[in-house]
Amino acid sequence: MFGGPKLKLNKDILERCKKVAEVAGYSSVEEFVEHVLEKELKEIEGQGSSDQDITESLRGLGYIS
Repeated sequence: MFGGPKLKLNKDILERCKKVAEVAGYSSVEEFVEHVLEKELKEIEGQGSSDQDITESLRGLGYIS
């Protein structure tokens, strides 16, 4: 499903994604990860499109400090 660059993930996170993808009925872990990323991107982008707004959203979610 990912035709572009490869993405490295923590092994524990990848295993959790595999389990959840299977339980939730996704056809692959790639489909699940793509869906989760798309959902999160839409939420962040919908809150404001300035770099400062995105930075603050990511900080509030704990992704950056």
